[in-house]
Amino acid sequence: MILCVPVTDEGDVDPRWGRARRIAVARVVDGEVDDWREIDVSWDRLHDEGSPARHHARVARFLKENAVDRVVAHHVGDGMLRMVGAMRLSLVLDATGDARTAVLTAAAS
Repeated sequence: MILCVPVTDEGDVDPRWGRARRIAVARVVDGEVDDWREIDVSWDRLHDEGSPARHHARVARFLKENAVDRVVAHHVGDGMLRMVGAMRLSLVLDATGDARTAVLTAAAS
């Protein structure tokens, strides 16, 4: 399963999904993180450049390009919630603390 989570410089879950600077993409196999990549997405800067639809399209493209199955986040707005649902992706909310632990918890749910 491939999951993604917004991550801080300290390795914690960034509470700002749509405004995250960096997203970790993790592959979890048999309850273990098999691959972990942190990608600078600059959504913190790009969020307000253009319309909300343009930003949601940017996020959707990222999710597709990385073959994400499940999004792990602390919170997402209503528009992002609809977009993730339309993509038929699983969404795990209220994630906090260590990002790797949050990913493993979400993978097991």
